[in-house]
This record gives sequence, C-alpha cells and structure tokens, in this order.
Amino acid sequence: MERNRQLQYLVASAVSLATATLGMCSLWTTPAMPKLTNNETSIVITNKQISWMLSLSPVGFMIGSLVTRFICDQFGRRTTLLLSAVPIATGTIIAASANKAWWLFIMKILWGFGTGMISTIVTIYIAEIADKDIRGRLSVGTRIAFHFGGLLMMCIGAVATYDVTNYLLLAMPVLYFSACLWIPESPYYYLMKGRQEDAKTAFVRLRGTSEDLDGELERISSHVKKDMRNPTSAVELLTGKQYRKAVIIVVGLKLVQIMSGTQAVQQYLAVIMKESGAELPLSIMLIIFGAIKFGVGIMSSFLADRVGRRPLFIFSFLGCSIALATVGTYFFLLEVIKVDHASIKPFALLAFIGIVSSNVISTLGFNSIAGVVQGEVFPINVKAVAITSVNIYGGVLGFSTVKLFQEVKDASGLWGVFLMYATISLMGSVFSYFYIPETKGKSLREIQVMLQGEDYDQQEMKSMNEKDACLDETQDLKEMNGKS
Repeated sequence: MERNRQLQYLVASAVSLATATLGMCSLWTTPAMPKLTNNETSIVITNKQISWMLSLSPVGFMIGSLVTRFICDQFGRRTTLLLSAVPIATGTIIAASANKAWWLFIMKILWGFGTGMISTIVTIYIAEIADKDIRGRLSVGTRIAFHFGGLLMMCIGAVATYDVTNYLLLAMPVLYFSACLWIPESPYYYLMKGRQEDAKTAFVRLRGTSEDLDGELERISSHVKKDMRNPTSAVELLTGKQYRKAVIIVVGLKLVQIMSGTQAVQQYLAVIMKESGAELPLSIMLIIFGAIKFGVGIMSSFLADRVGRRPLFIFSFLGCSIALATVGTYFFLLEVIKVDHASIKPFALLAFIGIVSSNVISTLGFNSIAGVVQGEVFPINVKAVAITSVNIYGGVLGFSTVKLFQEVKDASGLWGVFLMYATISLMGSVFSYFYIPETKGKSLREIQVMLQGEDYDQQEMKSMNEKDACLDETQDLKEMNGKS
C-alpha cells in the first residue's frame, strides 16, 4: 500500500529543530573556549574550571533523562518535547549574562538537562511515528539537523563575539517550541492510555490514509497491550531474560561510542590544534570541521536504510580507529620521540586531517545510527525506562571521557589520548561484528521476535489466550444476565 508520508517528514523536520539546537549547544565550547581563555569576555576562568564546566554537561544529561522517563509516559511524548525548551532557553540566558565562571557551570548543567530530555524523547517519538521502511532515514535526519546546528555554531562562533553568539543561540529553543506545537502525539502513547480512537486519528494523520488501518491498528494495539501488561523497572530490565540481548547490544554500543572520544575531541579541538602547530587559522579550521561534519551527516541518512546498521557499525569503528591512531602517531613523534618540530611542521596539518577523518567516519556510521538502534531494540513496555537508563549510563561515560581527556593528556600527552581512543574504536568494531544484529527494514515487533525468539512468541500466545478467555467470560456473563 502506497502511503502519503508527507506529515511524517514534516513532523521529523519540526523535531529536527530541537536536535539542531542540541548541535549548537554541544559545539558552543569549541569556538567559545579561545574567547574565554584569551580574556575576550568579562569571565575569568582557568583550565581546571574549563575541564569541570565541560564535565558537568553529562551530569545534567543524566538528570534530564531520568525526569523524561516519567514525563513522557505520564503526559506524552509531545509535551515532553515542548518542555525541553525551558532548560535550554534558561541556560542560554545565563550564558549571555554570566560574569563569573560558576554561572557557566549552571549553564552547562541546564543545557545537559535539556539535552537529556531531547535525546531521550526524540529517539522514542521518531521510532513510534515513522513507518518501518523510513524509520532509519527519519532518525538519521534528526542527526543531520544536529550536525547542521554544529556547523551553524562553528560559523557564528568563528566571526561573532561571545555575546552575539549567545543571543543568536537563544532564538533556537523558541523556534523549535513553536514548530513542535502542531505535531501530533504518538499513537503508541494513546494506545498505552487506552485511547483507541485518538490513536486511530493520529495514525490517519501520520499516514495520510485510513486504508487497511483497522487490521494493522488491532495488531499494534495487541502488541502494545501485551507489552504494557509487563511494566518494567530498571532492575527488571537488567535481570529479565527477554531483555538480555537488547541490554547487551545497547550498553556495549554506548560504551564504545562515547569512550571513542569523538565528543571530547570536538570540545578540545582548539587546544589540540594549538599544540599540533598547524598554521591554518583556527576560525577557518572550525568552519571546515563543521561543514565537513554536516556534509557527511547528510550522506549518512541515505546509508542507514540502504547499507544497513550492522555494516556501518563495523566499518565506521574500524575506520575511526585507523584515523585516531594516525593522529596519535603524529603526537607520539612530537612528544615522545622529540622529533624537531620544524622538521615535521609540513605534517602538522596531518593532525587536523586525522581528526576530521575520524569525525567523518563516525558521523557516517556509529554516531548517526546508535540512536536508531536504541529506539528499535526495546519493546514499548520497557522503552522509556531503557532509554532513560542508557542515557544516564551515557552521561556517566561522557563525564568520565571528558575528565579522562585532561587527566591522560597531563600524564602522557596527546599521543596517549588518541591511542587510547583508537584502541576503544577497534574494540567497537569487534563488538559490532559479534553482537549487533541487522534491524534494517524490520518492524518493531519483528525485531522483538528476532531478539527474544521463542520467548516472545510464547508471551504473545499467552496474551492471546488471556484475551480469548476474558472475552469468553464476558460472553458467559451476558448470557447469564439475559436468562435472568
């Protein structure tokens, strides 16, 4: 059946404004750091305070993810997305008016809080409103918007003052709040609340037709009811046999994704380039970095539903490992072998090229599709608690990675940092080969059957038997009442 999917693309575009805002916030530090350290603002801040400032964002991320778990199931996916604009806007106002370093700590916590909300709810929402054969494309589309936001921040930050950059950023949460006011609630949320007619209306809006909808709606409703009969806590998520494969996939994937250091390298890009000795102006390097990252982000949207998730994970981790090892080798020659800087100066740009290459490869692969897989592998009864738990776990890893960057750099130099990241990326490729299944083109139910096998079929059969027994009992009661 050919479906009119125009609204699905429009909804994804509105949601993408939120992820574009995240892209701007996540890369705010890269152009802002030179301004802060070169006394171009009224804020006096030390390198140690900068390290703590960067590390506090994952703390806010953890709190935001935890809060989102309750809000999205109680008040809906759309409401949660709208509320996420509040901490982002508040943090931006603080950034624009701050005159002390500790104000930036609060800003980063608030931005992290909003990031946790948006990251959690966008993953859930897109997985629930999109048709299965374009779900990966729409999910990766939100990542493209994230990269566009990063490019926008790089371009603005390279030419604008610190204050002007913050004022322009403030427009983004206002813009995505306004755009998301008209998007429909997830039909899966309506089914969770027993609002069958509202769910049907939402499906018709999203798909542009009611043709053959009743049968499909009944199957989805049965699937949701079965899952909701088994509400799950974080402890049950970790101990339940039926969730074991999904937990292993997502926990392992999140570990190697974050600990590969792509985000930490982005935030410390100005510091790395200064120590590499590259003569290209920093403002030009920032714009080049953002532009390339955005370009490959667009390419990744076409790869996710054509190549498949698993090959992208395997080869992107491997390629990223090679690129990071190249950068590590350059700094090893510079810092350990003590090769004269003048003799390798022609190769100074190699460090920048290696960093750009690692980000190109990670953007084409694991950084763009990790969120897609997270939204696919968990059943609906556990999806909110699962993604929230994974985001909290990711926040801990993010905090550790950013702090570890400075600690390893102080202990061994940048060569140790990049060789550590290269090793972890290689481990990610091996993990993907052995543990990541292919979910391309599969419905959410088909993915659960693949992961749980006979256990899922048995649960579904039990659910159908319980439903039939309930109907028989109701019919018997009606007949008894009729006779009396």
